[in-house]
Amino acid sequence: MTNHIKPAIFMLLFFTVLTGIAYPLAVTFSAQILLPSQANGSLLGSKEQPVGSELIGQAFSRPEYFWGRPSATSPAPYNGGASGGSNQGPTNPALIDAVQARIKALRDADPTHSEAVPVDLVTASASGLDPHISPAAAVYQISRVALARHMSPGSVRELVDRYTEARQWGVLGEPRVNVLKLNLALDKRLN
Repeated sequence: MTNHIKPAIFMLLFFTVLTGIAYPLAVTFSAQILLPSQANGSLLGSKEQPVGSELIGQAFSRPEYFWGRPSATSPAPYNGGASGGSNQGPTNPALIDAVQARIKALRDADPTHSEAVPVDLVTASASGLDPHISPAAAVYQISRVALARHMSPGSVRELVDRYTEARQWGVLGEPRVNVLKLNLALDKRLN
């Protein structure tokens, strides 16, 4: 019996050290060397005062800020611990009511707007954490943001164009605007 217990204990200790200590340290060290920004959460703002991550959306609701995609996470929006979509289908009355309420909120925030609301401003992404909106969704909000910040729509449009990211490697995904980066640029412009 001791012939079986000694090797079992040795294997337990060996793999505990290998997979519980050595491997996590190697991965952490490699990530800090090769991809330090991503390994530390891709935080934006200063080192002393980070304001968010460029990889996780934030809930903006004041008229002077661009609004991102709605989040389906709970109990709070953009909760990374509860990532996931609402799983509501297009015929679900709860989804229809939520979309109608979001359209009403956008119309109430900018009553002069008569154009169709871009779909990504009223529907959540699959993860519920998406930090990006489409360029069309950003353009839709320019007049509200410009009016609230006492800026010309042209200067706000310049910022939207500057912060519009192209497709990844020219082929993957669609052009997009990181809402937090754009809002930080707006704040910096006023300071």
